Amino acid sequence: MYLHVEKGLSEHTISSYLHDVEKLSRFISGHYDDLPVSEVSTEHIRQFLKELHQCDIDPRSQSRIISGLRAFFSYLLLEEIIHSNTMDGIEAPTIGKKIPKVLSVAEVKQLMEGLDMSHPQAQRNRAIMEIMYACGLRVSELTHLSLNHLYLELDMIKVLGKNNKERLIPISRRAQKYLKLYLEQRRQDPIHEDHRHFVFLNRRGKQLSRHMIYRIIRDAADQSNLKKQISPHTLRHCFATHLVEGGADLRAVQEMLGHSSIMTTEIYTHINNEYLRRTINQYHPMNHLSDE
Repeated sequence: MYLHVEKGLSEHTISSYLHDVEKLSRFISGHYDDLPVSEVSTEHIRQFLKELHQCDIDPRSQSRIISGLRAFFSYLLLEEIIHSNTMDGIEAPTIGKKIPKVLSVAEVKQLMEGLDMSHPQAQRNRAIMEIMYACGLRVSELTHLSLNHLYLELDMIKVLGKNNKERLIPISRRAQKYLKLYLEQRRQDPIHEDHRHFVFLNRRGKQLSRHMIYRIIRDAADQSNLKKQISPHTLRHCFATHLVEGGADLRAVQEMLGHSSIMTTEIYTHINNEYLRRTINQYHPMNHLSDE
């Protein structure tokens, strides 16, 4: 309840945090004879993290585990089970910026146009991909998209992002076209009463799951003969990368992505620099001349 209500975390994040606390619990039980949680010290946490490092747990996973433990010990402090925060002085490992893989504009077009439109759900799947690319949505934002949050007369949609933060995002006329085609078809399908407000539904008329979105994107990649490994998040990366490549203001991209920090959005400038570097290496005439 604390993580969901006070912190506004998703069910997926809460599940991960609980799993991380269980890891610590097993470590404490195995090394310190069931030491009470109120007596777990900062040094115990350091020994736990040292063991994670020795087990070759990568820095990104270590950082996530530390986030879970911070939330756990903050809760214990709030409930007065402990009297000082055990996680004070614990620093997350340095994580290098991982530049995400993206598709070119031509590859995005290939993905969209490669769909088998004879499939019963093809209209829905095309609308899903068009909106994810046109608006840069996270998977959870897409699955929770509500009919009440479509402001197509204003060329806008409203999404519920991380920590239940709402934001308005422009939606292109092209994406609207495919969305309207799907909504027209949707009227003919059975719809579960409790799920009627969700935009995208499965064949049983219920809200689409995250897993189903991944499957839709994977199948579309196979149908279009794309050789790259892609996921729904790839379309979000493409959205941001192609905007930055086109000269979009980074603050505007940050707002549309729902990033709380501009530093998170700056990764797309690195992608753009890499794109420029490849362009020069490929097309500049001096790079094709011999030194002799």
